[in-house]
Amino acid sequence: MQLFVASLAHSSYAQIICDTIADSSKVRGTGIARRTPEYIISKMESGNAVIALDGETFAGFCYIESWGHGKFVANSGLIVAPAFRGQGLAKKIKKEVFTLSRKRYPDAKIFGITTGLAVMKINSELGYKPVTFSELTTDQSFWKGCQTCKNFDVLTRTEQKMCLCTGMLYDPAKEKSTTPKAKVKAPVFKRLKRIKERLFLKKTK
Repeated sequence: MQLFVASLAHSSYAQIICDTIADSSKVRGTGIARRTPEYIISKMESGNAVIALDGETFAGFCYIESWGHGKFVANSGLIVAPAFRGQGLAKKIKKEVFTLSRKRYPDAKIFGITTGLAVMKINSELGYKPVTFSELTTDQSFWKGCQTCKNFDVLTRTEQKMCLCTGMLYDPAKEKSTTPKAKVKAPVFKRLKRIKERLFLKKTK
């Protein structure tokens, strides 16, 4: 298994990456913003993506997006092919794309929104903290990307203040001035997710 900073040489994998992301969303029953092969290729061309290959077989992928004129960066589209799940590959890809993000955008705040407990746990180990949506980018281009998510109506009803996703943020400025803390365990995120789901179910009813 090898991880690479993706380039145009990997463009033939764009369609399978999009299909794998879409299929994973259906299986989990969660909302997710759709990606197109053209968009994935643009990330490869700019050197803002990491791809994992087992020989010539696609194994995993993640890419970088920048918002607010480079003040914010997001690691998005993290996906592992079904045959390679449960082997710790998602964590390896996330660490690699996080390192690439810090190298390319050293002063940017790195953030993400996700419903996945596994991703939340990996993020916390990298130094991300759970935050309110108000602490994330105000760049509307980012939030427009949520339009294809089935939970988009929740986001619009709350005026982008909250959704079923959890916002997480890594702030390099704060990281320099604080000492490492204990890792946040998955049960904490499970409780947070259950609380948010109960709140939204009440609002829906």
